[in-house]
Amino acid sequence: MKFMLVMRATDEGYARMANTDFNEMLETMGRFNDELIRAGVLVAAEGLDDAAEGVVVDYSSETPVVTDGPYGEAKELFGGFYILEVASKEEAVEWAKRIPGAGAGYKTEIRRVPSIDEFPQDNIWIQKERAWREATGQL
Repeated sequence: MKFMLVMRATDEGYARMANTDFNEMLETMGRFNDELIRAGVLVAAEGLDDAAEGVVVDYSSETPVVTDGPYGEAKELFGGFYILEVASKEEAVEWAKRIPGAGAGYKTEIRRVPSIDEFPQDNIWIQKERAWREATGQL
């Protein structure tokens, strides 16, 4: 089963991270990522750029409205993610508990990523996606 671990931080968490030596952070995260690779569970992992550099597309009106980041009312911003292929949600939780640098001001949301096999296979759009995945080596 695939699970996405979405790392979220409050302003307090981001402030703490800003005080961390960048090379030290790379070393710590690199060691953790290496553990995930050696365990054979890492599918993908990425950090996200500063929220101030992003935009939000809001669909609450007839014409979508684009607003520069940071995201106004958001109390917690996504900072990055992992996608893990593990046997259970419990295993995903155990990996999440070990994410370096997490502590006060951080949370990790864990969500299962459904497989394409769970969707109706007679649906034309599922068939097209399956063909695309096969053509790009994702199946």
